[in-house]
Amino acid sequence: MAQPQLPAFAPPPLAPPRGPRGAGRARSSWQRRRRGGWQGESSMGSNPEDVAPGPAGSANVTPTADSSALAPSGEEGLDVRYNLLSDVGAYYAAKLLQKQLYLIYLNLMFNDIGPDGGELIAKALRKNTTLKYLRMTGNKIENKGGMFFATMLQINSSLEKLDLGDCDLGMQSVIAFATVLTQNQAIKGMNLNRPILYGEQEESTIHLSHMLKENHFLVELHLCKHDIKNSGLQQLCDALYLNSSLRYLDVSCNKITHDGMVYLADVLKCNTTLEVIDLSFNRIENAGANYLSETLTSHNRSLKAVILFSYRLSVVSNNIEGEGLVALSKSMKTNPTFSNIYIWGNKFDEATCVAYSDLIKMSYLKPDNTDVEPFVVDGRVYLAELSNGLKKHYYWTPTYGEAYGHSSNAGFALVPVGQHL
Repeated sequence: MAQPQLPAFAPPPLAPPRGPRGAGRARSSWQRRRRGGWQGESSMGSNPEDVAPGPAGSANVTPTADSSALAPSGEEGLDVRYNLLSDVGAYYAAKLLQKQLYLIYLNLMFNDIGPDGGELIAKALRKNTTLKYLRMTGNKIENKGGMFFATMLQINSSLEKLDLGDCDLGMQSVIAFATVLTQNQAIKGMNLNRPILYGEQEESTIHLSHMLKENHFLVELHLCKHDIKNSGLQQLCDALYLNSSLRYLDVSCNKITHDGMVYLADVLKCNTTLEVIDLSFNRIENAGANYLSETLTSHNRSLKAVILFSYRLSVVSNNIEGEGLVALSKSMKTNPTFSNIYIWGNKFDEATCVAYSDLIKMSYLKPDNTDVEPFVVDGRVYLAELSNGLKKHYYWTPTYGEAYGHSSNAGFALVPVGQHL
């Protein structure tokens, strides 16, 4: 099978370390690779001098090393997150995508790859038929790089999940993704968190809503920090009346209030596929919590036989007080499929603490399915925070314990998309 050809790209010459400062930087870069789980380190050798920093703050594979230095040894995934790979490193990553026929997972999260490096990787993926999951999170590929990835999705039919969160995407590239996904049937999970958007018209949300009406293959969609307001949520909810595939919707860190919860509560009476809703860091308050509670209670009574229907809800830091939190706790007693709820960061009164303590004691709520734990001091019940959530280890992993436990990453465990979620 002929290998796809990359566009002409000559990586800049990499300077050798200059004095103790340069040598120390090379060592720290090597150590970060080992801690970050460089699965191909056996190919690099054990000598830290194999890695040399480049000019102007870049640190990459030395010019004498080719993409085989990045190749995983007997593994299907490669994780080089949190290093100093720049556009030069992206060049070798693109060569790797051409040569490595068994690589299905590539994590380049939070390196220094820019728009040009994003272009190289996107063009390499046009003819790649093996990669299933790519994480570009935190690389500032900007609007230019985003457009190349959107163009790639018109051609690539094997990639199942693409994470472009915190990549400084622009309005043009977000709309391009929404347009492409109306036709793409391979992508199951898409992360477009925190684009750089200007204006108050929510054009990107309108295009994404139209995409959800047409796309019946997308399972997971992350729209964190999209500046979505109540009108934007209304557009998304209108699309969910027609969508039959989406199971995980993340609209955290937006500007949704209790008025927007009216639209969400209404669509949840009809939509029987949505399983995970992340509403954390909005302002739904007591009124919004009451709307959700009423829907969860009544909806269960009308659709008891729909075994695929369930809700996992995150309402972290939504300025909800005792009334709203107690209402949500009551809905858990009547809705057996409402299994996970995360409430830390709201306003707990004594009634709230007692309500959630009772839920756990009576086994309506499993301790691993919430982010609070009751304890008693002087005869009064309080709630302490647990390190559980929908995606606690999205940006980092713990130094001890299970890194990908279901309790800390419940959203990904409940709605798996691909092998490496």
